[in-house]
Amino acid sequence: MRKNKKERQELLQQTIRSTPFITDEELAEKFEVSIQTIRLDRLELSIPELRERIKSVAEQTLQDEVKSLPIDEVIGEIVDLNLDEQAISILEIKDEHVFSRNQIARGHHLFAQANSLAVAVIDDELALTAKASIRFSRQVKQGERVVAKAKVMNLDKPKGWTAVAVNSYVSEELVFSGTFEMYRSKQT
Repeated sequence: MRKNKKERQELLQQTIRSTPFITDEELAEKFEVSIQTIRLDRLELSIPELRERIKSVAEQTLQDEVKSLPIDEVIGEIVDLNLDEQAISILEIKDEHVFSRNQIARGHHLFAQANSLAVAVIDDELALTAKASIRFSRQVKQGERVVAKAKVMNLDKPKGWTAVAVNSYVSEELVFSGTFEMYRSKQT
């Protein structure tokens, strides 16, 4: 059931506050209006486009600095980071990430996003992947947005090992999962 403009705009603000990475297309579908209506509502409410919201959230949440690799070497855009705890990155699947004949993402891009996030979450100058156990749950297509969530599962600083679980999603659907055993400098 369609809402009037005022109700829709209030719900739009609530939705974007709770899910800042939602696209205009997803909002249009949710509120049963055109994408143009969503864009006009955002403009009226001074809500920036998705790319600007991602950048804003990243700047606010990247108070911890990635130590284990240069930030520009992370595949995807880190939007949340708590060193030695958890991290989130987003990768928009574009033309350069897919096979030309079927527009399916090449697996190494999903792996690289997850692996670089597992490295980035380590609070150490040195973090190397020693072993990885991965599983692809479904194909990812061009135009989809992959949200990777890393969680540090086990820290053994004296021995220099850390286990990091990474799950990657398109919308709410799991598309990739992996456990990365990371070698790090010994910390006593």
